[in-house]
Amino acid sequence: MVGAVTKILRNIWTHPSLCLASACLVLHALANGHYGFFRDELYLIVCGDRPDWGYVDQPAFIPLFASWSHAIFDEFLWGFRLLPALAMAATIGLTAEFSRLVGGGRFAQWLAGACVLLAPIFLLQGVLFLTDIFQPLTWLALGWVLVRLEQTGNERWWLAFGAITGFSLNTKYLIAFYLVALTVGLLVTPRRKSLAHPWVYLGALFAALMVLPNVLWQQAHGWPFIELGRAGTSGKNIEMSPLAFFSQQVIFIGPLTAIVWLCGLWAGIARPKLAVERAFPIAWLILFLVFDATHGKAYYLSAIYPTLLALGAVQIEEWIHIEIARRATLASVIVLGTLAIPFALPILPVDVFIRYEKAVGFTPSAGEHHTMGPLPQYYADMFGWREMAEKIAAVYWSLPSQDRARAVFYGNNYGEAAAIELFGRPLGLPPAISGHNNYYLWGHGGHDGSVMIIVGGSTEHYAKLFNSFEVAGQIATPNAMPYETDMPIYVLRDMKMPLQDYWPLVKHYE
Repeated sequence: MVGAVTKILRNIWTHPSLCLASACLVLHALANGHYGFFRDELYLIVCGDRPDWGYVDQPAFIPLFASWSHAIFDEFLWGFRLLPALAMAATIGLTAEFSRLVGGGRFAQWLAGACVLLAPIFLLQGVLFLTDIFQPLTWLALGWVLVRLEQTGNERWWLAFGAITGFSLNTKYLIAFYLVALTVGLLVTPRRKSLAHPWVYLGALFAALMVLPNVLWQQAHGWPFIELGRAGTSGKNIEMSPLAFFSQQVIFIGPLTAIVWLCGLWAGIARPKLAVERAFPIAWLILFLVFDATHGKAYYLSAIYPTLLALGAVQIEEWIHIEIARRATLASVIVLGTLAIPFALPILPVDVFIRYEKAVGFTPSAGEHHTMGPLPQYYADMFGWREMAEKIAAVYWSLPSQDRARAVFYGNNYGEAAAIELFGRPLGLPPAISGHNNYYLWGHGGHDGSVMIIVGGSTEHYAKLFNSFEVAGQIATPNAMPYETDMPIYVLRDMKMPLQDYWPLVKHYE
């Protein structure tokens, strides 16, 4: 019996990538079905239900995947979020394998994979169905391709590089910044000799062709994503000093895990096993400076960390030879990472979580200029949407039949509008309209503004636009974001100018 158990444990130890990826799926099986749909998940579903080559705030693939997942699983939240969990499991497995590829043994593979498994930012990205779900995986895959390119000398690897890039650009534009930073890093290594071969250009052409439909969509609509980006850099996002921005990196990845990726930075510069490894620390530094200077959100840098964690784990393995010290190191990462799990996985009842975060002194921050409630935004935005739809439905069905025929719900943001569309369908609500992001392009739906339902807002503003307005209900969801709760529901009547003429003024890209 003892021998059989020993054999099983030995087999587990020799397959870290498979074991850690499986652990990821188990964690998310326990957590991903709790709370409710996140604001952006609702919006992505609505976007995917209106398939297009692009959207104001994102490329085409993730909305399409979200729409398909919702069509298959409906409101079964665990099933809907299966794809993010699978993508993160693949990222963890590939991280362990990448550490092996660059010379790491069993300990390095376990350490690198465990760091990604328990890093708060990656735990959260395995929960939420957002445009980030493939970023860590594709950035890491580019590193894998570059290492194989150097190890084999086969320039055809650039075709794989181009395919990964093209796919990633169709999920989120963020990798474009990494490509520029990585190019600078590669140019200071011997890998620049690839410029003398055609394959790098063919790979670039492959990527360009894959993303071309989306680029043409952006061009046809006046490059809305650039306009949206300016909003983030000119006041929406919180400005941080370099020290504060660095501190956010430590928080997102974990304090102890930060030591591992810092070792990866050092190893890539000072002791690279392959010349191409120097490109990754250079890319990290460039991205750090650019994102901080442009007031980008701190998590934008997170996708590079699986690569750096793999390099750091290999370096630590070379430094620590005593087996008990290696086990203590791995155990420390696991224990501290486990303590952080409630901050990234919705695994605790809300009241228990609030007590837990107060006990450890955690203060929620959204990375934007918003008033925060007791929950972090990524949790708070999972609450209140269904209740909002039910309250709006009660107001809508209380209207006279002639008013219902003309009524429309106007969402102050895409979260409100998407919630009414998805949760309001079974309640008989008409499609919502909004001026926020892609809702603006979808237009006013032929409504004339004669009867409009809206949550919150300024009565002075409504008095200027409508001949009459009245409070017809109240939104009250304690766990939601403060600006989505304790708000009156207004019925606005007889817009003073046709809605189609006023529509250009509601445009709101951010």
